Amino acid sequence: MDNQLVWKEEFNIGIKIIDDEHQRLFKIINKLFALGENEKRSRRTCQEGIKYFKEHALKHFEDEEKYMELIAYDELEIHRRLHRSFRENSLPALERELEREEYSPNAIDHFLAVCAGWLIGHTLTEDMAIMGEKESKWEGLLPQEELEAMKAVILKLLQNMFQLKAQVISDAYGGERFGKGVYYRLVYGREQDDKKWEILLVFEDKILINTVGKLMGLKSDKLDIMLMNAVRYTACQFVRRVMDHYPSIKYYEMVEENLLTYEQFHEVFEKKKPQVSLLFDTDEGYFSYCVIAPHLLEDGVGTSLDAANAMSEIEKYLTEKEKNRKSKILIVDDSITIRQGIKRLLAEDYEVTEVASGVAAIRAIALDRPDLGNR
Repeated sequence: MDNQLVWKEEFNIGIKIIDDEHQRLFKIINKLFALGENEKRSRRTCQEGIKYFKEHALKHFEDEEKYMELIAYDELEIHRRLHRSFRENSLPALERELEREEYSPNAIDHFLAVCAGWLIGHTLTEDMAIMGEKESKWEGLLPQEELEAMKAVILKLLQNMFQLKAQVISDAYGGERFGKGVYYRLVYGREQDDKKWEILLVFEDKILINTVGKLMGLKSDKLDIMLMNAVRYTACQFVRRVMDHYPSIKYYEMVEENLLTYEQFHEVFEKKKPQVSLLFDTDEGYFSYCVIAPHLLEDGVGTSLDAANAMSEIEKYLTEKEKNRKSKILIVDDSITIRQGIKRLLAEDYEVTEVASGVAAIRAIALDRPDLGNR
């Protein structure tokens, strides 16, 4: 696979100091890709290359923030928070993985996939917003102090309730699919006003099986109705304990809950701006906690669960989840016409993911490994 980041005109935001450094970071990542593909590479060479990338990335953050200060950019503090999250959460977690895995090819690929994906996504969204080209998705984030408090609460609850030693991977999870997952939506409100808090939880199946399932003494390696019902009530208790730390929402009551497909989850995520969008790496896989509030509920999100229909809806959800479990195939081609043509041919029999570059393919493989690949 030709793993190279290709600089495109659309990446230019029109500010020379920022565009030049973006291109330099692209080149550094490409050199690291080349190192990763060389079987004779030394661990020290990879360490030095990654250190070089990190130094340039952090220097770029400083320069970018100085420019935003100079032009009195309104969203400077949000931009700083995203930089800080990548600097203080994502990079250290990736570096720990590299050390733990002794710079194995998989660990290097994961490091590069996350860094490349973050660089491209940040360039095309947050950096473009500096020039007014695009609207920042993260302008509604909670204040940093509240976000840090919520992270601390969630990390403690994951440890106390599930014995999971979790790490925050991102303060700005973008809704990407990871592994085989369960997507659970909870909506809280109160009669006094029409404001709602919408909580989106994403669990990899194996987290549920190896935590709640083990606590129940279940030995199956698959989700079933009994486990899913236990997960529902455990998740509700988890969210309630998080909300108890926030007086403004402490007395909100749950007014709706849904089990969503990934497509439904992604649609909600794309249409609304999250105030909290956290991604955690645990001993058992990924977990995401997202909050969208305040907002008015919209129809068509998914079937609402209640005492009367919960059993049948969960059974239906698991049946559809199992029935729709197809072999995953990844299509890699820089031509959208070719990608879509192949997807149309294969979509009936396979779960198809399509990407335009080797870099995007590595990120897709890192988060949700396919069974087959086509290039």
